[in-house]
Amino acid sequence: MFLRRAYAFIKRDFLIDTSYRLFFFFNLSGIVLTVLTFFFISRTFGYKVSPYLEAYGGEYFPFVLIGIAFSGYLSSGLSSFANAIRNEQITGTLEAILLTPTRLSIMLVSQALWKFLLATADIFLYLIIGILIFKVNLKLNELSAALIILILTLTSSGSLGIISAAVIMIFKKGDPVTWVFLTASSLLGGVYYPVAVLPDFLQDIAMFLPITHTLNGLRGALLAGSSFSDLVPHIGALALFTAVFLPVGVMTFSYAVRKAKKEGSLVHY
Repeated sequence: MFLRRAYAFIKRDFLIDTSYRLFFFFNLSGIVLTVLTFFFISRTFGYKVSPYLEAYGGEYFPFVLIGIAFSGYLSSGLSSFANAIRNEQITGTLEAILLTPTRLSIMLVSQALWKFLLATADIFLYLIIGILIFKVNLKLNELSAALIILILTLTSSGSLGIISAAVIMIFKKGDPVTWVFLTASSLLGGVYYPVAVLPDFLQDIAMFLPITHTLNGLRGALLAGSSFSDLVPHIGALALFTAVFLPVGVMTFSYAVRKAKKEGSLVHY
């Protein structure tokens, strides 16, 4: 039942996106231009090894390639659920969905799947461009660990995304949860530069962001060739984030739905 409904939502979103003929062209162009931009930035530093990058193989371009490629999963996890709720509010279909046998949670997950598939495709494009054109050397010894980290990134960021969807359900506009976490992750999470360059107190804050452990773990697996045991702390941290944020997200969202039904605000946007 879930798979059939998920397929229906994925097919719908696919048809919507492909109806805009330039959608995939601009998406691919954006990825290529982003990779080129950071490649030329890396050339600015030459081939001198920074002590901050030694733990990740020593080169800046592979380091930042992993950062920009996989940070998209965080963005998808945080924004997909909130965007799904907002779209249903704007189109006036949210109340109708709540009156059908389809649970709102199934609708949210199903709509988010397409965004996660797009984010996954973007990751492959980033890595393929990096490997084939810029000769980035990735170590594939611990792909299982990398996959676990990726799954836990989805669950932890998705849990935060459910909280964000609850905020949208209640307040209609504004999404402080997504804004705070995306801004903090870009600044402190090691997307563009190592967390080690930050002042000590900011490094401490960075440890409370899922993206920090995601990128440290993936860079360890794909660039440094770290063993599974070396990656366990990052896997454990992401699992802990999921264990904390998921029940909070579910309870918050359930409260938001009850509040919206009680106030009759489902049709308001």
